[in-house]
Amino acid sequence: MYINDYHSPEMLHGALVVSPLGHAKIKSIDVTNAQKILGVRAIIAGERFPLIGEEMRDRPPIAVDKVRYNGEVVAVVVADSLFIANKAASLIKVKYEPLPVVNSPREAFRKDAPLIHEDLGTYEKISGVYPVPGTNIASLQKIRKGNMEKGWSESEITVEANFSFNPSDHAAMETRCSTAEIKSDGTIVISTTSQAPFMVKQLIGQYFNENIGKIIVNTPLVGGAYGGKASSQSEFLAYLASKAVGGKLVKIAYSREEDSITAPCHIGLDAKIKLGCTRDGILKAAEIIFLFDGGAYSDKSVDLSRAAAVDCTGPYHIENTWCNSYCMYTNHPYAAPFRGFSHSELLFAIERTMDLLAQKLQMDPFELRYKNAILPGNTTPTQVLLNHSNVGNLKKCIDRVKELANWDEGQVIEIDERFVRVKGASCGWKTSTIDSDASSGVILTFNTDGSINLMSGVIEIGTGTKTVLAQILAERLQMDVNQIHVRMEVNTQTTPDHWKTVASRGTFMAGRALLKAADDVEKQLKDIASCVLRCSPDDLVVANSRVFLRDDPRVGLAFPEIVHGYKYPNGNAIGGQIIGRGNYILRRMTNIDRETGAGNPGPEWSVCASVVEVEFDKRDFTYKIIRASTVADIGKVLNKKTAKGQVMGAMSMGLSYGGRETFIFDELGRVINPQLRTYRPIHYGENPEYLVDFIETPQLDSPYGLRGVGEHGILGMPAALGNSLSIAAGVSLQHLPLIPELIWRTKEGKLDGYL
Repeated sequence: MYINDYHSPEMLHGALVVSPLGHAKIKSIDVTNAQKILGVRAIIAGERFPLIGEEMRDRPPIAVDKVRYNGEVVAVVVADSLFIANKAASLIKVKYEPLPVVNSPREAFRKDAPLIHEDLGTYEKISGVYPVPGTNIASLQKIRKGNMEKGWSESEITVEANFSFNPSDHAAMETRCSTAEIKSDGTIVISTTSQAPFMVKQLIGQYFNENIGKIIVNTPLVGGAYGGKASSQSEFLAYLASKAVGGKLVKIAYSREEDSITAPCHIGLDAKIKLGCTRDGILKAAEIIFLFDGGAYSDKSVDLSRAAAVDCTGPYHIENTWCNSYCMYTNHPYAAPFRGFSHSELLFAIERTMDLLAQKLQMDPFELRYKNAILPGNTTPTQVLLNHSNVGNLKKCIDRVKELANWDEGQVIEIDERFVRVKGASCGWKTSTIDSDASSGVILTFNTDGSINLMSGVIEIGTGTKTVLAQILAERLQMDVNQIHVRMEVNTQTTPDHWKTVASRGTFMAGRALLKAADDVEKQLKDIASCVLRCSPDDLVVANSRVFLRDDPRVGLAFPEIVHGYKYPNGNAIGGQIIGRGNYILRRMTNIDRETGAGNPGPEWSVCASVVEVEFDKRDFTYKIIRASTVADIGKVLNKKTAKGQVMGAMSMGLSYGGRETFIFDELGRVINPQLRTYRPIHYGENPEYLVDFIETPQLDSPYGLRGVGEHGILGMPAALGNSLSIAAGVSLQHLPLIPELIWRTKEGKLDGYL
């Protein structure tokens, strides 16, 4: 049951009126005809609400004065049925005065570019956001490591290249949907398709001055998210809609088209990369400029651009690094996190440049990467010293992926005069640049039969995290996993807080909290049993749903005898229901220095290596992806089947946006392909053969040595695809998506006006 599957007779429905233009002044909004429709309860338009935005409050929930992207909400109609709401919405007349459109981050960066936010300097923001008033720069994060003059003087070979791609869609199966109701006592009940229900609760309280204790957010199973549902939007609209009708229950469900262009999207990028190395391939200097397409509002794109700066070099040791990572305003849909959190995007640029450097050196692409692989004892771009616990083993990943992909048979295999098979290489890495005080909690309660209820605020979005949490608890208490009942739905009033289900942090953070809760449970079990068995708690062991003497397992008590208290033969009782609690907060994370980028942004760096093999048609520039291979170091693998599934799913997404997915914008900033007829991800059955394996370098401070795995399959896919096709076509391909027309235009030198 997803949110949109829930209905009730008293439920009202909201319909959106959205901007048909990318940039325009709102001259007038006429709702007269819409108000005449029988069944219309409220129309919200032209009203000034507090500005919202998680990093910087630059966005009106409903546009006033002007619209900044095609799809922006300008009015909400609340009616008795969705049919009536949509009919009334179609009768609302909005007059616009078109404004010049900023259609790429390159355009936004020009000194004479139209300003999208004239009041940029006045917005309320959190620390770590650095806007430049009078420009379209929402934020700038710098990395300054080493001595660039020294790095370039030691560089005997240099390469320089530019890369770009447009924003695209998350394309989750379930579109965004929220319901809101305000009870007579002021309690606000939100149900939403969110990865971050606790953040929704916090933001509604913060933006609209509501009592946080009276805000309840429910999230059932979510039908796909990929980062797109970590941002909040529909929840605020549903809340405002409910408030407009006296607190009645209102549902706002996005259509597929609204989910594509109104909701936050996958970020775009323009990048310029320059690398320098010695003649034997040792990297000495990297100069990097990222212009991220944050869209019309900063939302989480500020954080995305910061995350890219943090890992700007890819998984390589480069002593001298200079990077400027800009979050740019454009007249595009604003960006949300996307699986990999800007890392597959930056790695497309870095890994394509690494291949260009390998070609110039006449060196095997993996040999160049192997020579420069980041290792314990090296430092990251933010100057964190790495060790055997907090970084994976990239060299082992390279060795294993070469075996999987049969790399040594040769990168290029000529089939005949027309067809050629080519393998492309790439590597990747990622840390999690989440809030340094992000926390997670777990509660365990016992049933009378000795089974355990596990409650965590992690959202199940297809990652299998809650399955692994059950496995962790079963391992820790040495009990049957079938005796552990995991609560899948989240209610922010009764479920312990989990910051957000993002950044491959669910199992790590909730797992740490779970182990602490298990310790609490074990202590309580031993305390009660020690009274009954007349021994020290230190003499007892918990296993197989029993508490027993270490030296005589025959003497003990089964869980059902003590988990709700123990009753003596004479009727006396001790104990009570055992309730365990545990929490975890990230440790030793720091802010990132504004000028140098120095700081500790995350708990570890996971690494991976990938190969994509294509069969390329030299006559018409079409191609078929034959095989994709990825090897990731995810610490200890706790559930190989789910881990492989996560990596394969991520690989499919990376190949899809690398090879075909993109928003196409016209000169007015309108998305002209917002339907699945024209925006076409890889369909089931079109996928190549996926080969996945893992390297295990345990992370010492994580549950059983694990690392997150939800994102790492995507990291190297666009780059490996680009590297294979560049070799096959005999031309450097530096833009996504890699469709045959782009390959043809690149070979013919006809890219002007296309990008």
